Amino acid sequence: MNSKKDMSLLSEAEWQNRLSPEQYYILRRKGTERPFTGPFWDHYELGTYTCTACDNNLFKSHSKFDAGCGWPSFFEPISAQALTEHEDFSHGMVRVEIRCGGCGGHLGHVFDDGPQPTGLRYCMNGTALKFTPDNG
Repeated sequence: MNSKKDMSLLSEAEWQNRLSPEQYYILRRKGTERPFTGPFWDHYELGTYTCTACDNNLFKSHSKFDAGCGWPSFFEPISAQALTEHEDFSHGMVRVEIRCGGCGGHLGHVFDDGPQPTGLRYCMNGTALKFTPDNG
């Protein structure tokens, strides 16, 4: 199942079978890992970050920066289609939730306190990401 349409047709039971319990909690139940505990918050190799659920390309390493927040942070996605934005009014806050453009899985939130050139901080759950290093 590699197409977006196929991924959207998966049942919750199928998602639970495909993902670890922590991945399922974050990607499908909109959970959050504790800061400074998930993978990639302090990772700076050259390569590409993808969605752990569907392998959709999300971010290139050149856009990653240390925001000091304990989660992997990026200032721009790999493409406009890589992510979708959704209003999030949970926990008594107004935020912009970021979901994978491939499978719709919850990745994190975006804030307007990031570095230039975008001024954005895509604050992602590392458990929702996979990393592929650049070759050579």
